Amino acid sequence: MPHDVELIAYADRLGGDLRTLQQVLDGPLEGLFNGVHLLPFFRPYDGADAGFDPQDHTEVDERLGSWDDVAAIGETHDVMVDVIVNHVSSSSVQFQDWLDKGEDSAYAGMFLTYDGAFPDGATEEQLMLLYRPRPGLPFTPYTRENGTKRLIWTTFTGEQIDLDVRQQVTRDYLLRVVEALAQAKVSRVRLDAVGYAVKTPGLTSFMTPETFDFIDEISAWCHERELTVLVEVHSYYQRQVEIAAQVDYVYDFALPPLILHALHEADADPLLAWLDVRPTNSITVLDTHDGIGVIDVGADGNDPSREGLLTPEQIDALVDSIHEASGGTSKDATGAAASNVDLYQVNCTFYDALGADDDRYLLARALQFWTPGIPQVYYVGLLAGRNDTDELERTGIGRDVNRAHYTREEVQESVQRPVVRALFGLIRLRGSHAAFDGELETEGGKDTLTMTWRQGDAVAELRADLAAGSGTVRWSDDQGSMQEASLSELGAHS
Repeated sequence: MPHDVELIAYADRLGGDLRTLQQVLDGPLEGLFNGVHLLPFFRPYDGADAGFDPQDHTEVDERLGSWDDVAAIGETHDVMVDVIVNHVSSSSVQFQDWLDKGEDSAYAGMFLTYDGAFPDGATEEQLMLLYRPRPGLPFTPYTRENGTKRLIWTTFTGEQIDLDVRQQVTRDYLLRVVEALAQAKVSRVRLDAVGYAVKTPGLTSFMTPETFDFIDEISAWCHERELTVLVEVHSYYQRQVEIAAQVDYVYDFALPPLILHALHEADADPLLAWLDVRPTNSITVLDTHDGIGVIDVGADGNDPSREGLLTPEQIDALVDSIHEASGGTSKDATGAAASNVDLYQVNCTFYDALGADDDRYLLARALQFWTPGIPQVYYVGLLAGRNDTDELERTGIGRDVNRAHYTREEVQESVQRPVVRALFGLIRLRGSHAAFDGELETEGGKDTLTMTWRQGDAVAELRADLAAGSGTVRWSDDQGSMQEASLSELGAHS
């Protein structure tokens, strides 16, 4: 059904490997999810960026399983997998071969150098135009076997080497990746960091017309193999609306900060304004493997006169509220306090971002599930996880605070908690009730909000009291009678 809820999970952090993940899906999580986004399981899954720096994007890390294990999950769930189009690992065979052989390498041209990006050189003005997710310029020096040094474009970290997607050798590589996913019963691909993939001298090199052309080309490859495409882009909200008009699916990254603002400030008005204009072909999330974005509700970075969904003062207050609610642990994991810095994200579990308050957390999930689109729940959020400060201290990487490892036994313990049982009940209601195939009505404002889905006689209604941080749901049963429960009581229905 189009309104089924989906899970986001690492292959190694919800049980231990792909086979154990399937056992968790078929065991304590049975019947909850129609689909699962498998975060990168390629070789190596535990590199510089938790799998987003593959040495070989066409191979499953044998420590996690095989393509057969991915296909087995695809037998019972719609599987989404990342196509990391922007970069590969500096340890990849291809990059190491190019460092060794230079222009004699079979992979010459595959990696973007400074000269390749700016054949006529670059002015200071051109370099300052570049849209950056991290501090500094996007270049890392590498020394080749012959002793010469080259500046390599590295958008994210020095270990993630940007590809030159204009070159045929790169396109052949990406096509092999898409083909491998199609053969493994994957149904949807997520184009990771695609907004940065095309670099054009004199432009921001982020979501330019050339980027859209590239997305169209990869989407065509995917559609030929019956794969739908999700584009992952953090950007100004009006740009997200424009992007959505040209692709299969986009993330609604504005939703998480707007829901947090609504609950911290008892103010639904910005959320209601977004509900009026947001694209409906959205994947809704509250949390992902990355941090909680704020750029998506801010003013246009290229034109500050284009206002955001929240004012700068509201965004500052939101960030401060998250840090206070988490007892300061999110502050320790965000910005200059930790490496792998993202300028536009707060690193925190969503449960801790609401002060580990069960009622407020369940209301946040209900607001997500009542918002049009396909809802996805991150595995840490599913288990109402707290900030993993031990993992943060061990790695020094801010986003690891929201990337906890759960054994099967820890999953079994977590699913007995009342807040998790209530969330399960909410997921089952969202995934099974016919009303969510109909139309949404909203009313209220400021500190109260009512969201009602209707299809014929089927009704599913959420009443949110933002000031109290609590909510009530009413829904029609199979006999046409109306049932009612507080969000915390939904555990009895799971």
